[in-house]
Amino acid sequence: MSMSKAKAENRPLPKRFYAETAAARSGEGWGVFLDGRAVKTPAGRALGAPAEALAEAMAAEWEAQITHIDPFTMPLTRLAHVVLDRIEAAREGAAAEIARYAQTDLLCHRSDDLELAARQSAAWDEWLDWSANALDAPLNRAASILALEQPETSLSTMKARALALDDWRLTALASAVPILGSAVLGFALLEGELTGEEAFSLSRIDEAYQAERWGEDAEAVEAAANRKRDLLACETVFRLMDAAEAV
Repeated sequence: MSMSKAKAENRPLPKRFYAETAAARSGEGWGVFLDGRAVKTPAGRALGAPAEALAEAMAAEWEAQITHIDPFTMPLTRLAHVVLDRIEAAREGAAAEIARYAQTDLLCHRSDDLELAARQSAAWDEWLDWSANALDAPLNRAASILALEQPETSLSTMKARALALDDWRLTALASAVPILGSAVLGFALLEGELTGEEAFSLSRIDEAYQAERWGEDAEAVEAAANRKRDLLACETVFRLMDAAEAV
């Protein structure tokens, strides 16, 4: 850990200064309010969402802060900061990064351990087939940790699909894919083909196998729980946006 990072992590958290939280109409969407005052993003924009349920979920994060405000425990609010303050200027880069993950997609790289490779195949092959059929993005697979040659058309298709998303879904997808190590699983989560729990479990076939053999490390378990929390926040964005548009 760098000194600057350690120093940042040791900064005291701000104390909770509000009594009531609420989500209410604000402009063309829904805002988050503390004691009737609009919450602001780091760039000074009003914190809010296009879906009422999503704004309510963010307000619930603020309500859950007991004595201090810990942004680390507020993944939806952190995603909203990216959406409102940064994604407009970073859409191209975010979509390109999602496509880059497809180049080294977790699902494409199989172990030379026969038992683990069998588990990987049983868990992952259907999702590579889904990518080829539903996304029109077939990917190659091999027993190798080295980067594979992937079809440029598949990578371009994934990038185009990502760019076609609204800012909220693009931000959530760009956040989910690195957690999963897989663009395929990220798109499956986006499309509702997998739940967050299912996608996370599929992304951890290797870790589960190693834990069976060697036991679990407490720090690794905690880190995984934090990543899972952030992934479930991405799922919340997808599902609440879908629900709002279905009304």
